[in-house]
Amino acid sequence: MTEPSNWLPLTPANVRAAHARIASHIHRTPVLTCRTLDRIASTPQDPADLVGTAWEGQTPARPRFRFFFKCENLQRIGAFKPRGAFHAVLRLLDERGKKRLGGGGLLRIVLALALAAATLSIPAYIVMPSISTPSKIASTQALGAKVVFSGSTSTEREAVTERIQAETGAIFVPPYDHPDIILGQGTVGLELEEQYAELKKGEKEHGEDNDDEEPVLDAVFTPIGGGGLNAGVATYFSSTTEEDNSSSSKKKKTKVFGAEPSFEGADDCRRGLAAGSRIETVSSKTIADGLRTPVGVNNWAVISDPSKVAGVYAVSDEQIKKAMRLVLERMKVVVEPSAVVGLAVCLFDEDFRRLVEKEGGEKGWDVGIVFSGGNTTVEAIASMFGSK
Repeated sequence: MTEPSNWLPLTPANVRAAHARIASHIHRTPVLTCRTLDRIASTPQDPADLVGTAWEGQTPARPRFRFFFKCENLQRIGAFKPRGAFHAVLRLLDERGKKRLGGGGLLRIVLALALAAATLSIPAYIVMPSISTPSKIASTQALGAKVVFSGSTSTEREAVTERIQAETGAIFVPPYDHPDIILGQGTVGLELEEQYAELKKGEKEHGEDNDDEEPVLDAVFTPIGGGGLNAGVATYFSSTTEEDNSSSSKKKKTKVFGAEPSFEGADDCRRGLAAGSRIETVSSKTIADGLRTPVGVNNWAVISDPSKVAGVYAVSDEQIKKAMRLVLERMKVVVEPSAVVGLAVCLFDEDFRRLVEKEGGEKGWDVGIVFSGGNTTVEAIASMFGSK
């Protein structure tokens, strides 16, 4: 990766620069709305559903939601990750040039690098657990990358990674914990903000919105696994630099939130924030398998800053399944479980719902939900929702 002396500061301006650098290599994924899900989320929960929870016996909240879904499930390879991968590789090429990368090429543990390497004609080694789905293995090999198998734990993957580096001289590209990755993932927030403004302009032209104020999302939710997506989006929506405060009229700031699964301690970020220190390991078999990773060090520095991330919430696997079913059946959109944790918070977490009720009032909140990916299979969906 780029040398620390060449790392770019995590600023909104550098997210915009990252977008300009990678725009020709990624899809500008659509932002969808769904009034049915707006209505469902804006309906108070049944008190019976709160029995056995921390909110049992309390009057259910009455928030009002309008959702704007950023569909990274329609990104290349079916997830947001090519944004960070392309930005990291292009930055590496800027720093060293293709010849100085040497014959070893690039090494990483995710499919996104295989795509970036193939596009830019660079050899790549992808370390994958031997239990990976056949379709994912085939997709990686089809991009021309050399797949090297490992065990399923992080320790086993790291051992194989170190061996390949020693044998080939390949440069390791981290999957999420690096400023170049964070800035690339932050381009999700840039596009979401622009597309939201376009949608609100269309509503006003059709007489569906009479608000004279400049449209600003009240909140954005992203899933948190390693934390690169959340840290990147929070970086984009931060307003701590001169460039963001240069206008005479200060616009409302979009709040950024994170969401995790709670099953078997997969909510390491939420628990770490409560304890005041980053949790370094996660061992969970939550159905949100893309979020079984502890938050990275660089990402933690952003996410633990309350001026950048307003809060992190956790939901159960059963709530994730309910949210996923709604997206599949009501929106007709295929997503993976990891993608819907933010929506699940809005549907089921009474603390967050009370926050929206209190701060949003009668008007409610416009909330961006990042659908981080759609990498699932017919068999996996059938297993989750098949007959019991």
